[in-house]
Amino acid sequence: MPSHVGHTMETMMFKFYKLAEDTDRLTKEGLRVFMEKEFPEISENLAVDKIMKDLNQCQDGRLDSRTFFPLIAGLPIICNNYFVVHTREAEEKEVGNSEKLIPP
Repeated sequence: MPSHVGHTMETMMFKFYKLAEDTDRLTKEGLRVFMEKEFPEISENLAVDKIMKDLNQCQDGRLDSRTFFPLIAGLPIICNNYFVVHTREAEEKEVGNSEKLIPP
């Protein structure tokens, strides 16, 4: 029985090949479908056209697995950075508000 991480990697591989429609490359539309389905909360902020342009080194409008998987692996880093920034902002705001309550 695979670990949670192993199962996640297996799932991602199957998702890629399902969306790649029996080829080894994912089209821009396939990437868009994947992002909208799997990451609906962030997909509206992602520019799929720009991602495809930046990652599609051979300029054929498709991503291979060697390009797709690092993109997916990078998403938790982006989410973590977002979380850290917003957590700090919330903490700073809370400290600022509590300082206003303390009489001079």
